[in-house]
Amino acid sequence: MKNQSLIIYDNNILYDVLFEISDELNCSVSKFLKKDFLKISSIKNLNYLILTKKEIPNIKNQILINNFPINIFKLAEKINAEFLRLKFNNQSDIKIGNYVFDINSREMKNEALNLKLTEKEISSIIYLSNAKKPIKVNELQLNVWGYHSNLETHTVETHIYRLRKKILNKFNDSNFIFSTADGYQIK
Repeated sequence: MKNQSLIIYDNNILYDVLFEISDELNCSVSKFLKKDFLKISSIKNLNYLILTKKEIPNIKNQILINNFPINIFKLAEKINAEFLRLKFNNQSDIKIGNYVFDINSREMKNEALNLKLTEKEISSIIYLSNAKKPIKVNELQLNVWGYHSNLETHTVETHIYRLRKKILNKFNDSNFIFSTADGYQIK
C-alpha cells in the first residue's frame, strides 16, 4: 500500500499524466477541483503533496507548477525529493513526556520554549525514554558513548548532571530525568 499521496489541484491534464506513472512515483495520485477546496483543508495524512498552479492559502506541502511545458522526468524527481524531505521532517519529532524533541535540529521544546541539546544529550534522552526500567551508568556508557571500561569514570554522571541542570534552568523541571538506586530514568 502506498502511504504517500500526491494531490493534483485543478489540473486534469497533469492528473492524467501523473496517474499513468504513479507506480514510478511510488505514491497514490488523486485530483481535487476548486469546488473541493474544503476537502483539501481537512487532510489528516502527513504524507501528502499538492501540485498546484497557484498557492493555496493556509495549506502545507505544496509544489507550485506554473511554468509549462514541464519535463516530466524533472517533475518526477522534484516530487520524489519533496516526499523524502517530508519523510525526514515527519520522523524528526519525538514526544517524550511533556516535551517534543526535534532530532534534526537537536532541540527540546515545550510550548514556547526551546533548548538546544548536544548529540549525546539527545541520544541519552532517547535511550532512557525507550527503557522500561532505570538504566545503570555502565549501560549508558556502553550503549550511548560506545565504550566499556572497568576504570572508574564519571563521564556519564557529569553529562546527566549538566543535562538535568540545563532542563531545570530552561523549563524549571527538576524531575524529567531522575535517578534511583538502580540508575537513571525518564519520568
